Amino acid sequence: MNPKSTELSNDKIIEIGLKALEDELLSLKELPKYLNDDFANAVQTILRSTGRVVLTGIGKSAIIAQKICATLNSTGQPALFMHAADAIHGDLGMIQQKDVIIAISKSGNTAEMITLLPLIKKTENPLIAIVGNTNSQLALEADFVLNTTVNREACPNNLAPTTSTTAQLIMGDALAVALIKLRNFSDQDFSKYHPGGALGKKLYLSCGDIARQHATPKVRPTTNWKEVIVSITESRLGATAVIDNNHIIGIITDGDIRRMLAKYDRLDTLEAQKIMSPEPRKVEADELAVEAAQLMQEHKITQLIVTENNFYIGMVHLHDLYQEGIIG
Repeated sequence: MNPKSTELSNDKIIEIGLKALEDELLSLKELPKYLNDDFANAVQTILRSTGRVVLTGIGKSAIIAQKICATLNSTGQPALFMHAADAIHGDLGMIQQKDVIIAISKSGNTAEMITLLPLIKKTENPLIAIVGNTNSQLALEADFVLNTTVNREACPNNLAPTTSTTAQLIMGDALAVALIKLRNFSDQDFSKYHPGGALGKKLYLSCGDIARQHATPKVRPTTNWKEVIVSITESRLGATAVIDNNHIIGIITDGDIRRMLAKYDRLDTLEAQKIMSPEPRKVEADELAVEAAQLMQEHKITQLIVTENNFYIGMVHLHDLYQEGIIG
């Protein structure tokens, strides 16, 4: 532990955190005032370009550049990151003729950026500056300046990049969002770039995809209650469908079985049609799993029957949706 560390109560620590958040939010409220034609022209330049966006920076600004790069790539704009320090040692070769360059810096006057600027200007690629000092060398050399000036850092010493990097980040987000809107980038487009993980699954995983992973438990209306229990147990879905002449007429869940035991004294001749819940909730196979989740939550149920062209193909269970990350 740092010998200079101060012991503070939880309340005092929370107070410090709140002050940092309030300071950042207060400074960031000024940012919309800086949006002007340079922002619009920068977006138009990227839209018209048939190349990539090359983002560069040094220190914490380099980390922000990488995040903006990732956001652009995930929303259909090819982008890559070039570290400003490495650029002057060979990485400048990454820049191609039709690329647009975005340089990010708080001061706009770091040694690496000053060295890099004339080399970038020689390539004649459009240069967009996300910069906190509009009088800096970077701002003066750029074709378009996106002003991210902040009053002070949230750091109590006004030294560690905190508010300034947040300003850079949200300016990059504003660029990305404008490009998304102008390209009419849809959720279907988004899913192409996010096939993995919970986010991707919400955009493409269908009820049919899930149902086909399981058995298709079903019984006839005249099936004895003992066989019904076997069907429910074997499928591990907590339910079975009741099918008559290829039509779904009901569903029997674990809950229906418990209610049956409480309702009937004699079980010997009890059949599925006496136990089932008629007109069960159904979804089509091509409906997204996220829509099934909403339906389950709305009706407070744990299973949905899945159909395809009016034929029963299986079930979606609430546990499936948790397992797939559709429900957090």
